[in-house]
Amino acid sequence: MPPLPGYAGHYRLEARLGSGGMGVVHLATSASGLRLAVKVVHEQYAADPEFRARFRQEVAAARRVSGAFTAPVVDADPDAERPWMATLYVPGPTLADQVKRNGPMAPAELRRLTAGLAEALRDIHRAGVVHRDLKPGNVLLTDTGPRVIDFGISRPVDSDLRTETGKLIGSPPYMAPEQFQRPRQVGPAADVFALGSVLVHASTGQGPFDDGSPYIVAYQVVHDEPDLSGVPAALAPLVRRCLAKDPAGRPTPDEIMAELGPPSYEATAFIPAQRRREAGPPAHPPAQEPTPAFTPNAKAVGKAEPGASARSLPASRATPAPPSPSPSGSPSTSLPASLPAGSDAAAGAGRRRHRVRWPLVGAAAVALVVSGGVTTWSLGGAEEAPAREAAATVAATPWRTELGSAAQDAAPLCAYTRGELYCAAPGAGLARLDPRDGRVLWSRTTGVAGEPTAPVVSGGLVHTVARDTTRRKKPTGQDASARTTLGTYEAADGGPAWSADVSAYRGEVHHAGATVLLAAPSGTVKGVDGTTGRTRWHHALRGHGQPRFGPYSPSTGLVYVFEVAGSGATTLVSAVRPGDGAVVWQRRLAGDLTPVGTSGDALQLTSRDRDSQTDALVRYEPGEREVRRVPLPFPMAEPQVALREDVAYLLARNGTLVAVDTHGARELWRLETAAGRVSRPVAADGDRLYFSAADGRLLAVDTARGALLGQTPPRLRGGKLGYAAALPAPLVTEEGAVVATAPDGSVFAVPAKDPAGW
Repeated sequence: MPPLPGYAGHYRLEARLGSGGMGVVHLATSASGLRLAVKVVHEQYAADPEFRARFRQEVAAARRVSGAFTAPVVDADPDAERPWMATLYVPGPTLADQVKRNGPMAPAELRRLTAGLAEALRDIHRAGVVHRDLKPGNVLLTDTGPRVIDFGISRPVDSDLRTETGKLIGSPPYMAPEQFQRPRQVGPAADVFALGSVLVHASTGQGPFDDGSPYIVAYQVVHDEPDLSGVPAALAPLVRRCLAKDPAGRPTPDEIMAELGPPSYEATAFIPAQRRREAGPPAHPPAQEPTPAFTPNAKAVGKAEPGASARSLPASRATPAPPSPSPSGSPSTSLPASLPAGSDAAAGAGRRRHRVRWPLVGAAAVALVVSGGVTTWSLGGAEEAPAREAAATVAATPWRTELGSAAQDAAPLCAYTRGELYCAAPGAGLARLDPRDGRVLWSRTTGVAGEPTAPVVSGGLVHTVARDTTRRKKPTGQDASARTTLGTYEAADGGPAWSADVSAYRGEVHHAGATVLLAAPSGTVKGVDGTTGRTRWHHALRGHGQPRFGPYSPSTGLVYVFEVAGSGATTLVSAVRPGDGAVVWQRRLAGDLTPVGTSGDALQLTSRDRDSQTDALVRYEPGEREVRRVPLPFPMAEPQVALREDVAYLLARNGTLVAVDTHGARELWRLETAAGRVSRPVAADGDRLYFSAADGRLLAVDTARGALLGQTPPRLRGGKLGYAAALPAPLVTEEGAVVATAPDGSVFAVPAKDPAGW
């Protein structure tokens, strides 16, 4: 083996991971300790201008892709003496190695692989890139799903670089017919064909077109029918469609995911060993947390955290113990009779308690959701601040409480304010927990299945929204629209206070301090007192036809409303006083913008480009009417944002975290966290930032250095990686703890001062 070169750029090359036709891949470590896979091109290609152009294309293509199922680019230098590119190191074997070592995959593993690769292709194609070399050797298997690597011959759709006449580039067993016949016209459908071939290999250990000669394989791909012997019957029709000769006859990645449905996420998680290296220090796979058995209000049989107690909500089922009945003393309480929309007289019923059963609805009904935009506010409402109340010096005690149904993979949704913690979960309704030890203080179950909304504390009451999904028939025989109800509860004991039918407002409820804002389809807005339910004001907002609600800022006392012009060229932004609906200031700003929060009096917004990628931050100072645009180092797909004074932390879907100084207009640092689907990040005192991952991990980052401080083990239900529709952001408490939730139905707390010990 030739000796390792010392460095690629400023990255020290430590071990050789493997080699290919274009270069050698090394394991490397950055100055902050981040593990990277660095591809260094072969010396004989470095002087070839065509190769350098192709390598630049590979770097550009890889940078454009930012999905959870790819390895993100950290750095690159295509103009170096030996061109190189550094991506995040993804521990795990390739699909080719896995099948060679262990044989064909089980049907459940195949469904998960299919869903993951389809999602990867969707992200790749959304970025305007065609991979063109999807094969088992370019698929890495990790505990969070497959990752697609090696964009060596990929081509951005808008690239001017074209394959030369007479040259076929790719791997024949996984190339589409059009790659042999019309290589200049290859589009996204070619990747779908390759996906079908990859799935046949994963199912059987060989491809659908298998021969020792690449020329015979090429003929078979163009003219013969694929051999699907050994492909599971349930998956074979979908694979056959992927392998259609006509690109127009192949499904899109979205259609593949829709056909698979939720069961694709129910397969047992694949937890691979570290990817084999030719040299270097041994890798240490993350420890898996044991899955303890729980009984209601009892100590855990298995130990989840040191010194922690584990509980089940009294009215919910435990995991994995059998369901237990609700113990006495945990009554099920429900809403009063709903108030007619807009009725102050009915709202005047105030705190009268009526026993009327009601269902819960999905988290999007209460969360301040902006379609296609970037959100930074939490599910908590007025009392939520950017975690500045954390007392990191307090020695918090770890705890874990299980909520929800044992049959559903869903993370509970929680809100914390002034020492009070409220959570909602499927099958468990609404509960108040003691943030010091996780003890359930009261709970109110509804007996209605479905995803609940996050609780919001407003006007001294706990608010939640419920949508009755029972299909009812109108007298004409048509289905009636679902009824959506806003219900409120007493903080002390969970007793119902007031309620209102908000169906006429499309079920969209926005909380701004002690005021509830409801926007009608006509564009008029109603402000409702969060304590009594009485209407405070009801009128249209000046200049807005279809207003969209952004965040409420407790520091300014204003809620920010925006409306993007039809052309996307400008955005009308208004600062509204929620108590009376008065417009304090209004400004039309250039670009497709979304407000995400405030830094002092300055409003921070994100800007999207024509491809709906977030490409900049915009800072607006209303006093000086000054607008400052801060370009991002690279476009990001739907990042979630946390603000801390003048610094914005943008967390992308693929786990890339970028810190940007919005006042100084510069990038501070960038960190690849290796997390897949992630929650909104939360910035806290002590230079800390927290966020959750799809597998139930809680991660902590040092915002001063841009370094990962620690993370909890995954929290999987029965050892399986489930799929949660919502990933709630962590909460930092006055008790010195970070509270998070996981798809196994648990709420847990860990000490904020010791992330390394999590």
